[in-house]
Amino acid sequence: MTIYFYKVWQPYGCFSNFSPHGIHIQGTYWSTVEHYYQAQKFVGSVDEVIIPLIHAAATPEEAAALGRCSTRKCRRDWDLVKTQVMREAVLKKFLTHAEIREVLLTTEDEILVENSPTDYFWGCGASKTGDNHLGKILMSVREEIRKLKFLSVISE
Repeated sequence: MTIYFYKVWQPYGCFSNFSPHGIHIQGTYWSTVEHYYQAQKFVGSVDEVIIPLIHAAATPEEAAALGRCSTRKCRRDWDLVKTQVMREAVLKKFLTHAEIREVLLTTEDEILVENSPTDYFWGCGASKTGDNHLGKILMSVREEIRKLKFLSVISE
């Protein structure tokens, strides 16, 4: 079976980067994974001044709008590091929040797909042919958390 997720208010909405599950990462608290991810686009770039505005954005939608690279210069290595940046933030989110960690673990070995009609990189797109990188990251994080749980049981 495949589990599709997209909007925060839908089933499995906690898998969305817009879900209200903050993370503390690299010495800073971010109110959502989306805030953190969008800010990371500009680390070390000429448009680095946008980072505090993204951090302070009232909503993840606002953070996403501020992070559009079409109007600003992203860091040069962004295409090389963006999936790792996302994975680090998603892992931190699920390690931080036990209630959504359990939701992720209850999906067992189901395929997870971000059902975004417009995003063919992070999601599956309208045609369901997208790369689904967010879903792949969630499945990878799920496996890592299982291993961590297993190791903690062994060490007790």
